[in-house]
Amino acid sequence: MTTGWGLIKQWSLAGAVVLAVSACAGSVDNAPINEPIARVSDQEGWPLGPDQFGSTVVGVAFSGGGMRASAFSYGVLSELDRYEMATDRGQTRMTDMVDLVTGVSGGSVTAAYFGLKGREGLPAFRSRFLERNAEQGFDTDVSLGNVLRIVEDGGVNDRSRFPRWLDENLFDGATYADLFARKRPLVWIAASDIYSRVPFVFEPITFSILCSDLSKVRLSEAVAASAAVPGLFIPMNVENFGASCGGHVPQWYQRGVADTTAPATLRASAAAVMRYRGDPEKYRYVKLLDGGLTDNFGIHSLAVARTNRDRPYMPMTAEQAVRVKRFLFLVVDAGRDPAGNWPRTLASPSGMELAGVVTDAAIDSGVYKGYDYFTTIMRDWQADLRRWRCSLSSDEVVKLRGTLSGWNCADLTFTVGRVSFEDAGAELKAELDKVPTRFKLDPQTLETVISAGETALRNNAVFRSFIRKGPRRAVTASLDSGSQRTE
Repeated sequence: MTTGWGLIKQWSLAGAVVLAVSACAGSVDNAPINEPIARVSDQEGWPLGPDQFGSTVVGVAFSGGGMRASAFSYGVLSELDRYEMATDRGQTRMTDMVDLVTGVSGGSVTAAYFGLKGREGLPAFRSRFLERNAEQGFDTDVSLGNVLRIVEDGGVNDRSRFPRWLDENLFDGATYADLFARKRPLVWIAASDIYSRVPFVFEPITFSILCSDLSKVRLSEAVAASAAVPGLFIPMNVENFGASCGGHVPQWYQRGVADTTAPATLRASAAAVMRYRGDPEKYRYVKLLDGGLTDNFGIHSLAVARTNRDRPYMPMTAEQAVRVKRFLFLVVDAGRDPAGNWPRTLASPSGMELAGVVTDAAIDSGVYKGYDYFTTIMRDWQADLRRWRCSLSSDEVVKLRGTLSGWNCADLTFTVGRVSFEDAGAELKAELDKVPTRFKLDPQTLETVISAGETALRNNAVFRSFIRKGPRRAVTASLDSGSQRTE
């Protein structure tokens, strides 16, 4: 469930009188958040050199859910930071081992800030964002004027307020160039392309197709687009500059459109980029709203990247693919169970409830299908990598790896786990299910959600198994008492 749906339900009541009232539209700031790039070769990006991944790779995906999602994912990261493992770089905190991070809506705030600041920034994230009222950054009043703005302008808030609040309180004007400078982790923030009805991912390939410079996009704008609940926010615009930079749509996207056997997710995304590239005058603007509408876990990016069958190790490089032995990907889910008393009575949900029910049903059904698809993708990736590694000659292994010492082509395990409220225990889960999807939490609720994230990771069966099967010399926080011990 994504940010602000509770407010939309309240506004639906005020909407009954809108048809009897007329008003003049005010000034709306919906200018594009991006700029053109002269040559696609100038597009900056995260370098994926041979040293990007070690033998152990960790990825995390943070779901939507407003401040609840931001706090729960922060709790998971805080717990992850207590563990160390023996790696190619020596004893390493697991938060320093995160190579991939994705985020949607409330989870995108945590993902973007963690990508920008790393583990050193975690304490400040709590004080600068989680303990603040982020709704100061946008209008949440339930009023006739705001309902009129929804009808006439497509939403209450334009891009002039929330991105500015995020910059002033959290991101300090940082752009994707600042993320590129850190080199790792890879950060994928996802919004929804509401025309094509597919995820829109802020990453270099997407922006090269649009002949736009991602490095100049502010993180606050990407996060605001990812959290832009319909009605509460006006869709944010990314301008399509056509083929002016000389770039092209990757071959695997082009094949995705033509191949009727390709996964539906790939075909839909490929059709979107081909549409914008094929007729940039007709499709000049990509209009973005909340990422949870199309992918509430933010795992679309990696799933689509894996559909490039030209190279079985993609999106890794060949050098990375011969080094990796263990890959842990944790999907951090801050979603709640269904709520409401209307199933007890013969009467149907009210108009206010129904708006939220229909939206939640659409999002949740996509979430379940998306997670199942993602686990299949990761299982197939593991199998593809093993086959490719075992097909290499000794000379090829030495060329890519530098040595045959310790080489075992089949020594490769991919693990996917979902960390949810259920992992925090039944009693705590009951409290978490009551936390509203807003961008503010009272101090006691905030502490509960953060603590739940820590507990959920500590209790998660997939994570516990991954830790216990790690290198024998790994030093980890105790899974039982919280003290440190040597495995």
